[in-house]
Amino acid sequence: MKGKVCAVVVTYNRKNLLLECLEALRKQTRPLQGIYLVDNASTDGTPELLLEKGYITEPPPKELKEPWEKEFTIQNLTDGSTIRFHYVRMQENTGGSGGFYEGVKRGYEKGYDWLWLMDDDAEPKEDALERLSMFFKEDNNVVGLTGLVLLPDGTVFKYHVGRVNSKNIFPLGHSPLDMKEYQSEVTVVEMASFVGLAVRRNAIKKVGFPRKEFFIHHDDVEYCIRLRSVGKILLVPKSIIFHKEAAKTGRIEKRLLGRKFVRKKFNELWLTYYGIRNFVWLGKKYSENKFLFYYKLVKNLFKQILVVILIDDNKFKRIRFIINAYLDGLVGNFDNEKPKRILYW
Repeated sequence: MKGKVCAVVVTYNRKNLLLECLEALRKQTRPLQGIYLVDNASTDGTPELLLEKGYITEPPPKELKEPWEKEFTIQNLTDGSTIRFHYVRMQENTGGSGGFYEGVKRGYEKGYDWLWLMDDDAEPKEDALERLSMFFKEDNNVVGLTGLVLLPDGTVFKYHVGRVNSKNIFPLGHSPLDMKEYQSEVTVVEMASFVGLAVRRNAIKKVGFPRKEFFIHHDDVEYCIRLRSVGKILLVPKSIIFHKEAAKTGRIEKRLLGRKFVRKKFNELWLTYYGIRNFVWLGKKYSENKFLFYYKLVKNLFKQILVVILIDDNKFKRIRFIINAYLDGLVGNFDNEKPKRILYW
């Protein structure tokens, strides 16, 4: 067996998808040695379902002031081998970023050689880890491995991997691969999402853990930038993982003068704050062309405000919200309660 592998799964209020994810992990033909499940204080009965299905034999305390962790054992469904099941119940929702920080930190401290990161709506094929493990020892300079991510309709989720565009950050910060590159056995990439990214222990020792203060969005890009400073990240297209909720955006379409605009519903708008703030923070830190970065930042800011004025509801709150997201990214303000205060209080 080449190295101890632990999956790090972050969940929040998607207990049925979580069970499907855990089931898929237990069916891996290359068995896992551990699973770290970080439950971001789910309120949908996740602990009770885990208890009912035999993943845990003891429920977490109802009231927590700090994360609660307990280790249980489950079996791989392919060969019956034992999997250490580490259940971490957070005292509050720390977002995907906080969850991955917690899981990577704890998995690293337990001594696992590789940590395989994914959300609860991911479902790896049975041989997904086996395909990745073929590259565990071939090149010590490999610090990250990722597979092909497919949407529920079978199409490639092209924004899962790509190359970082640090000279021209806007509009996305990275560009997807050419589809021809998916035909290779293995391709070097510069970023991969936390949907099936496996990270080598030695790299974690050098670059640290994901940034928990991001809460959500762009934490994976930022972590990959650091990982690439100490080695290579490889895409292994034959390792396949399905991402079930990736296509659900919660957005609506509006039209003005024949042009279509995709907008976020007001009650879900708060989530976009983290995307803007973290992206601006990334651009300020890693952009190689600062003049172009600030020029496009100002241009994008005014463009977003103009669209709000023309077609959105709650105009004043939306404009204040956008300006704060940009400014907080520039000054590095990671007050994660702020978007809800601006919009709904």
